[in-house]
Amino acid sequence: MAMNDNGWRGGKRDNNDGPPDLDEIFRSLNQKLSRLLGGRGGQGGGSPDGGRALFKGGASLLALILGGVWLASGFYVVDAREVGVVLRMGSFNRVSDSGLQWHAPYPFEKVEIVTLTEVRSVEVGYRGNAKNRIPEESLMLTEDQNIIDVQLSVQYDVKDPKAFLFNNAASDRDAKDIVKQATETAIREVVGRNKVDFVLNEGRAQVASETAALIQQTLDRYNLGVRVSKVNINDVQPPEQVLAAFDDAVKASQDREKLRNEGQAYANDVIPKASGLASRLMEEAEGYKQRVVSNAEGDAARFKQVLAEYSKAPGVMRERLYQDMMQQILSNSSKVLVDQKSGSNLLYLPLDKLIQQTHPQQAGAAPQAGAPAANLPPPPTTEPASSAPAGANRSSSRDVVRSREFEER
Repeated sequence: MAMNDNGWRGGKRDNNDGPPDLDEIFRSLNQKLSRLLGGRGGQGGGSPDGGRALFKGGASLLALILGGVWLASGFYVVDAREVGVVLRMGSFNRVSDSGLQWHAPYPFEKVEIVTLTEVRSVEVGYRGNAKNRIPEESLMLTEDQNIIDVQLSVQYDVKDPKAFLFNNAASDRDAKDIVKQATETAIREVVGRNKVDFVLNEGRAQVASETAALIQQTLDRYNLGVRVSKVNINDVQPPEQVLAAFDDAVKASQDREKLRNEGQAYANDVIPKASGLASRLMEEAEGYKQRVVSNAEGDAARFKQVLAEYSKAPGVMRERLYQDMMQQILSNSSKVLVDQKSGSNLLYLPLDKLIQQTHPQQAGAAPQAGAPAANLPPPPTTEPASSAPAGANRSSSRDVVRSREFEER
């Protein structure tokens, strides 16, 4: 057996082949260690002083090895996305950058690695899925005393590692709880100062921005070292018990907006037309006014001039006025008056003048008839002198003479 081999011949053995003595085993180990360390190995059992020296040399080597391991434990590596916060005897000492760093080993200094680029998230009103609602967090009261269900999430990161470690009980879970409580407080305040229609429809973006600003203000007052990056309003709706009534109200509001827009479009179409027509009528009235006033002023000025001339020669002026009036009246007539007092057999009919008077009337009536009559000669509208009875000519001449005599009187 191994206990009876030559390894034990140097020591004492009893004749009963029992187990070796423990002192012999320790002496053998000391001799081997002394040989390894360069010392002299004693022959036989060795002296007690040599054993104590051997033990001291082994202890110092062991202490040296342990000291090197202890000093090497102070090396640590910081990633590019992280920073190291060095604590000396439990208090803040310095912040180390990325790379290989060293600190005094435990228990003198300690390093806490904080990730700056990690985006952390907090959910309020639900957990994981929108169906997993938490009513005590999501139900809120609006300004007009309506209850709505709001679900949102907040994303944040670390901006000050020292404040993040020392102002939140040195735990990421504690920081998450503080951010969650600040989010609940902020969203309830923002929802409480807005009406339900604004929060449900067009005000989600504004509610999210105001909530993010209010959360950041709260966290800055606590000096938590956290920066809010984004607030997401995941779902805003009325409670399930009154959801149908809210849907009807939303549809009615949409119909109202639709009718309002249609009315505004009709007004935008009609009002410019009416304004243009009114402006045109005003301009026409102003033009008519100026024309009438100008004509009246011209007639008044002409009457004053005629009055001055009439006062100088009343008979001549009366004859002139009579001739002008007869010329104005007879110029619009297509009848031809023949004076038989001259006794001449040669009658002169101004056919060219008669054609010029009747041609514009026929030209205006031709387009209404629907047939082009520009190249057709106008029909004669005057009565020939031979067709007029003599009695009629005498009576008309007699009437003219009588009217002249009456005016002279």
